[in-house]
Amino acid sequence: MKETHGVACPDFWRSRALSRREVLSVGVLGGVGLGLPALLAQEAAARAHAGARPRATAKSVILLYQWGGPSHLESFDMKPDGPEDSRGEFRPMASNVDGIQVCEHLPRMAKVMDRVSLVRSFTHKFRNHNPPGYYGLTGHAPPSDDQRLRDTPDLFPHYGAVVDHLAPAPKEIPTFVSMPAVIHDGSAVPGQHGSFLGKRHDPLLILQDPNSSDFRLPELSLPGGVTATRLQDRRALLSDLDREAGLMERLGAARGLDVHHQRAFAMLSSPKLREAFDLSREPEGTRDGYGRTMFGQCTLLARRLVEAGVRLVTVYYCRPSGGFIWDTHKDNFPELKSTLLPTTDRTLPTLLLDLEQRGLLNDTLVIWTGEFGRTPKINKDAGRDHWPECYTALFAGGGMKRGFVYGASDSAGAYPTENPVRPDNLAGTLYRAVGLDPATHVYDLQKRPIAIGGDPIHELFA
Repeated sequence: MKETHGVACPDFWRSRALSRREVLSVGVLGGVGLGLPALLAQEAAARAHAGARPRATAKSVILLYQWGGPSHLESFDMKPDGPEDSRGEFRPMASNVDGIQVCEHLPRMAKVMDRVSLVRSFTHKFRNHNPPGYYGLTGHAPPSDDQRLRDTPDLFPHYGAVVDHLAPAPKEIPTFVSMPAVIHDGSAVPGQHGSFLGKRHDPLLILQDPNSSDFRLPELSLPGGVTATRLQDRRALLSDLDREAGLMERLGAARGLDVHHQRAFAMLSSPKLREAFDLSREPEGTRDGYGRTMFGQCTLLARRLVEAGVRLVTVYYCRPSGGFIWDTHKDNFPELKSTLLPTTDRTLPTLLLDLEQRGLLNDTLVIWTGEFGRTPKINKDAGRDHWPECYTALFAGGGMKRGFVYGASDSAGAYPTENPVRPDNLAGTLYRAVGLDPATHVYDLQKRPIAIGGDPIHELFA
């Protein structure tokens, strides 16, 4: 286990009262309508130096998180010869890789399976949504399977927050972006932000629908009447106030505050980032290819963001409110046939081909997964219930093998029979891909060392 040389500190705003001088500093920024500094302005924590790192195989990650739990049995691990009460209505179809079949309602995916790896042996024991949702977004098992699990600073941060802590993007580009909602089941799912690493490592959170004709990003837009020159003038004023008060010399935390202000200003003045969010620059045919859905246009935006240098983008396939879509307790087959599989079949292969055509697939790790799978047995409502004991995740690009299957499930798709893995291993795989040793540890609020991930799935790497 490798030790980092910095301790993540508590949230600056909660750690002590703000002085009149600090309130004035924040007020200067508030006057130009900056919501982002409030996110970034936290107590500076020393950045970890993890020593020797594994060779990175990916520069960026796009995590397509299928909130609700997609059925592995109606997507990438079908069992046409399984028990009659579990095999379902859909038939498998051959893909462009010998021996790999997919659901008949994924015909476009069938043509790109030579670009992906499937892991058919993910498993854990958490049956409610929020606990395994947290597990899948952090690689750390929740303390219990209680659906009332609430977000607290003691729980582990999202993968993107860890990457931002250990290997951030350039200051004018956010390391970590999430969209289009905060997912929840009664309460917000833990593990979607910086947690004990601090709010400075929270994602740039996009709570708008990119499929909307009026989509824009207010955080990167100057308010009316504020020009770039005026913004720089206000920044200079803030610097003058800092010098006069001597705050930077007196308070190390305030020095960190200034760093985050500078990062916010850099983002606001970055043409590269503003252009990345401008979907009107995309040809109509490309936008149509991804699908004119919230998920499709979020995925297109994710491609534009990694192209601009963002290191990790999470796209939640969820309802606009953040509620789950894949939770098919009833009418499983009509829901999958009419909406879920066609959307997936349009968006996911389009992303892979688009990244490949742009020369980005080798440098971008794409992960398609959810918090669990669905029960082998079909219930009385023609649905499938929660099933964490066995499910499938898809990996593509970023140094992964192509046309490869790791692990296997039994004849009913109920339990792994070969190479069982857990979300800990997904975390280790992701971190190794971006050049971080999963054995590196960070400190929680009690200054306890915690490894960032489990063992990578080494067999996935080409």
